[in-house]
Amino acid sequence: MHRKLLILALACALPAFAQQRSDLQPLPEPPPPPGMTDDAFEPQVTIVRRGEDTVEEYRIRGRLYMVKVTPPHGTPYYLVDPQGDGNFVRHHDAAPTLSVPMWVIRSW
Repeated sequence: MHRKLLILALACALPAFAQQRSDLQPLPEPPPPPGMTDDAFEPQVTIVRRGEDTVEEYRIRGRLYMVKVTPPHGTPYYLVDPQGDGNFVRHHDAAPTLSVPMWVIRSW
């Protein structure tokens, strides 16, 4: 009985071994996605220590668009320039940027 199972297992495994090829070559690296070859879109990050705070300045094409301030104690916060006019707005990770709609349900 065991001999029949061994022969059956070998008969099933032999076609799998016969399919392995030895002349296979690795695939070449895929090209980068279109539009992603330009390094101008990669942000430049400058890390500066101001007092005890660590300040990371993010720039694209030399233009400052975001500042991350990490105090020694507490959570980091971001200063973001949403319109690109140089006016930075404080943005927290924990605080959602969702504005709750307010409708008048009843008035008298």
